[in-house]
Amino acid sequence: MTGQVSSPSVLAAKGLHAFHGRIEVVFGVDVALSAGEILVVLGANGAGKSSLLTAIAGGVRSEGGLDLAGNSIVGLSAQQRAAKGLAFVPERRGNIFAPMSVSENLDIGLRLSPRSRRSFIRKELLGLFPILREREHAQAGALSGGEQQMLAIAMALGREPSVLILDEPSQGLAPIIFDHLQRAFDILKSRGIALLVAEQNLPFAAQIADRYFVMSHGVVAAEGEKADLSDHADMLDAYISE
Repeated sequence: MTGQVSSPSVLAAKGLHAFHGRIEVVFGVDVALSAGEILVVLGANGAGKSSLLTAIAGGVRSEGGLDLAGNSIVGLSAQQRAAKGLAFVPERRGNIFAPMSVSENLDIGLRLSPRSRRSFIRKELLGLFPILREREHAQAGALSGGEQQMLAIAMALGREPSVLILDEPSQGLAPIIFDHLQRAFDILKSRGIALLVAEQNLPFAAQIADRYFVMSHGVVAAEGEKADLSDHADMLDAYISE
């Protein structure tokens, strides 16, 4: 489906189905994602984007093949998948501990990383999101929406995952935050981290994507490369606003 890539896939789903209880919401989707690549999932509300990402992360029941770094993660819990290198920041806000400081939130994100690496990882995370360094001792709940989103992503990166899954990271954020996120994504790509990102914001998707596919009613309706996002903007917008 999603455009076969020449390098080995760090994340590969084959014929993935997802269910909410007994109701099937994603129907046989294939995903192939390489290290250092951003694959964007586009689609309207209810198209199946969040269900697909949550199924990959282990949050809902799924069927089909699912490999991480060449090893099957079928049947593993969300916690076990995270321990294997999969990090997930859901769409909902509140992925942080609001009463605690930024620094304390980062400590929580780092708690399962090796003690010997925590100082190094923290330094890397604060370099990735410099605003968090400035607000390190501030209460997390006092941060702006964009700053809270950056903190949530930083916490997810505390385990040094190989794949970062983000569900609509730009939703509700001021446009100025998009540049901060794009800069961070570029750095993560340079470090070989793969990103699977669900979005409805077509201009932001065009900024960050290497490849994309569009979901509609739980199936893949279209796919392409980064250049297609601008060339086919009207068509894609119709899918997103359906």
